[in-house]
Amino acid sequence: MGFYSRLNAAWDANDSMLCVGLDPDLARFPETSQGGVQEIETFCKQIIDATGDLVCAFKPQIAYFAAYGAEKQLENICAYIRDQFPDVVLILDAKRGDIGDTAKLYAREAFVRYNADAVTVNPYLGTDSLEPFLATPDKGTIVLCRTSNAGSSELQSLVTDGEPLYLRIARIAAETWHTIGECALVVGATYPAELAAVRAIVGEMPILVPGIGAQGGDITAVVKAGRDTNRRGLIINSSRAILYADSSISFADSARKVAIETRDEINRARRVN
Repeated sequence: MGFYSRLNAAWDANDSMLCVGLDPDLARFPETSQGGVQEIETFCKQIIDATGDLVCAFKPQIAYFAAYGAEKQLENICAYIRDQFPDVVLILDAKRGDIGDTAKLYAREAFVRYNADAVTVNPYLGTDSLEPFLATPDKGTIVLCRTSNAGSSELQSLVTDGEPLYLRIARIAAETWHTIGECALVVGATYPAELAAVRAIVGEMPILVPGIGAQGGDITAVVKAGRDTNRRGLIINSSRAILYADSSISFADSARKVAIETRDEINRARRVN
């Protein structure tokens, strides 16, 4: 089953467009979970168990693992998601971008080592840097388009051929990358007007939306701007607001409560005309 099919099935299975980002920060763990890299695996598995029936996707951010030398723990976590929640899409948030054999190795890392359904990539080096990802059968390539960080407009809003660069990226995605493989885009929740403009260009293409929760993106505005003609089409990510909802021994219960609230708010917005 390809990425698009798996994502459609995941939206249906849990009636959810919520994605939980796995960004394990040892400094923010509950006191009961303080320790070394093994605690990263334990913490993430508890979050996964608490929220796996509420989400369409999990999105581990590779830097939070690599910084602690916890790549093996990331492998175990990815395998755990596959085993325990096989209907949930696994997105490796790596933002890779390189050319030639290096890009092929990054694709192998994402799709073979971690067995991810999709990986985030940076399009700055052009189409040939994306081809190893796009050409991998049944896998998704999620391209950075309009990111949620404050400095994103320095480059992404530069006008080229009469339109902002991020819209040019969306247009290339719809016209070229989409014909090579199963492509999606990243558009931040902090820019709902831009999200609407991207949706108008890419049609039914899935869009990964970071930036709700701790970054302040408005869920109702995001859903209204970004949903497709089937009233879905979005992978709406929340990381810190769910992971660190509570610093007590009950952190997993609190994470589940926030995940339920977030999923339900997304669904209410999705069903409004």
